[in-house]
Amino acid sequence: MNEGIVRVIQTAKDTEDRLTEKTSISFSPDSAEKEMELINIYEDLEYQEIEGFGGALTEASAVTIAKLSEAKQKEIIDAYFHPEHGIGYTLCRSHIQSCDFSLGNYAYVEEENAELRNFNISRDHEAIIPLIQRAAALSGEDFRLFSSPWSPPAWMKTNGQMNNGGKLKPEYRQAWADMFVKYIQAYAAEGIDIWAVSVQNEAKAVQIWDSCVYTAEEEKDFVRDYLGPALEQANLSHVKVLIWDHNKERVYDRAKAAFEDEAASKYIWGICFHWYSGDHFEALSAVHDRFPDKKLFFSEGCQEGGVHLGSWNTGERYGHDIMGNLNNWMSCWTDWNIVLDEQGGPNHVGNYCDAPIIGDTQKDEVIFESSFYYIGHFSKFIRPGAKRIGSSKYTDKLETTAFRNIDGTIAVIVMNRTESKLPFTLSYRGQLAEHSIPAHAIQTLLFQ
Repeated sequence: MNEGIVRVIQTAKDTEDRLTEKTSISFSPDSAEKEMELINIYEDLEYQEIEGFGGALTEASAVTIAKLSEAKQKEIIDAYFHPEHGIGYTLCRSHIQSCDFSLGNYAYVEEENAELRNFNISRDHEAIIPLIQRAAALSGEDFRLFSSPWSPPAWMKTNGQMNNGGKLKPEYRQAWADMFVKYIQAYAAEGIDIWAVSVQNEAKAVQIWDSCVYTAEEEKDFVRDYLGPALEQANLSHVKVLIWDHNKERVYDRAKAAFEDEAASKYIWGICFHWYSGDHFEALSAVHDRFPDKKLFFSEGCQEGGVHLGSWNTGERYGHDIMGNLNNWMSCWTDWNIVLDEQGGPNHVGNYCDAPIIGDTQKDEVIFESSFYYIGHFSKFIRPGAKRIGSSKYTDKLETTAFRNIDGTIAVIVMNRTESKLPFTLSYRGQLAEHSIPAHAIQTLLFQ
């Protein structure tokens, strides 16, 4: 990259620009005598390090991809995971046993026994494991997999079913912790290392699909007394443990309950969260300010209510949330399903949603939604190991963030959700580069 030159990558509504490289701009000495419409970059201020970006490799995604022709399958996998031609996903999520985006409920031990006889992951061999292996092979050595349970087996629960909430029976806490260990070991035997686990997806929600409720105390105690020791005894202490895995509005309260218990906190790497209850960006900073050694991990978000073909708002929703989370200490980011079918499924309770890529299994077509391109402005150019650096902007009509990658490249993301083209001048090391951003557009500016 030439010094003094700023590469401009753009996605814009009502244009053909989709992660499109535009004409570069150049820095020149700051000789202006008047105040300007600045975006300032403060390179000597460093914040969190990025672990990676990615999405969920669910059974629904795996089954949908498998129904497409080999050429379309390759197009999807390359789009997400190819290090040069794709958007650079390296951090993915999967589900331990079934979730709503499975074809139905299933458990690794179906019949009641605390010794976990007949434990097997044969269902995962059908679609999920081949997809994970394919993604990991293309992504390379940076690939990481994070796994979450939606429910323990029905026989471990107070309501006797995987759906509709319920709780983990106290007498099965040890057996459930042991199942985490068996899951990690079984995946390792397939050449898949589990990098991290969360205790429970959406730990406060009673859902008509696979769900299980933990109070803050119950979750913390389960980690302290069962899951943490079980991983330790199996020589799996390197597997990171995260709590909460639910919306941001209660992220501080759940963090406080867990992290103030030293015996529990020693096992917990961080807290993960979703977006379905609103922004609450300041809540993330509150957690960081109170517990600066704990990681903040966005583990799920999607556009609900089925497929929204052609919607621009979906992409802007992603851009806004990613930007707000990053500017408040988020280190890891995973989208929900990487691919869904033309209906927004399959989903065994009809909870259809959108995804950044829709695989039309009837027409053998691959449709890229606006969200795919908006995500790509972050995932492709803010690489694992990058650190956020300081920045400021002249107007709240623009949303911005800035990162320095390991190779020294600085990536500044600028987003405009207004109806008007907006000017700005990038200010860095006493140099200025004038530019503008179209209405409803996002840009990544790259320079050294």
